[in-house]
Amino acid sequence: MATDVTIDDHRASRLRRDNLVMAVLHAAQGVAVVVLANDFTLPVTASFLEGPPGTDPAAPTTVFDLDVAWGVAVFLFLSAAFHLLAGVVLFDRYRDQLARGQNQLRWIEYSLSASVMIVLIAMLTGISDLAALVALFGVNAGMIMFGAVQERYERPGGSLWPFWLGCVLGIVPWLAIGFYLVSPGSAADAPGFVYGIFVSLFLFFNSFALVQWLQYREVGRWSDYLVGERSYIVLSLVAKSALAWQVFAGTLAG
Repeated sequence: MATDVTIDDHRASRLRRDNLVMAVLHAAQGVAVVVLANDFTLPVTASFLEGPPGTDPAAPTTVFDLDVAWGVAVFLFLSAAFHLLAGVVLFDRYRDQLARGQNQLRWIEYSLSASVMIVLIAMLTGISDLAALVALFGVNAGMIMFGAVQERYERPGGSLWPFWLGCVLGIVPWLAIGFYLVSPGSAADAPGFVYGIFVSLFLFFNSFALVQWLQYREVGRWSDYLVGERSYIVLSLVAKSALAWQVFAGTLAG
């Protein structure tokens, strides 16, 4: 169900500029993290059966070590690439979708970049099992895809069922991460920056949901779809920058 949005040349030019600026800012931060960071890594592990079901699994085996600097750079570079697509390569398609109250590029990018962010946050709290990390990535990506469904099939003022279903999925990674963060031992040993990341990114992730709720309840200036689009753009930069530099300060500096 498309929603008609008026995009004159002035607003289109501003959107193009915003996307190009965001592409540069995200890419520059990604390069800075890679260049300035140390070689800190976190293990991705797996435990395999060594007998019939019910047998105690073997001790966890390290499948590979994740270079945290590159993990941070990946979500920054993903954002840079998609802003470049929106601002240059696919600008006409981007403008056409916005005119219909949709932005598929946004949801595709978030499903990848935000899910990488969730995996990094989970690993910083001690979740290292490969299957758990894959599941957290998938659940978070699924949550974001419900945002795309909301835009594709509902009009502002209409049903919010896709939105609420996405919220149900979206809380799962935070419950899992929170459990590890406050579990006996972890609560005493986790450094302060990990708590800072958990709280700040939880608030930022929910701010994206708030923007969509404001859009679809047509609250104040968010009844204009493009106000919501610019809100998403700014929130994306702030959330990714906050995680990148909190991780850098806590683990990658020096």
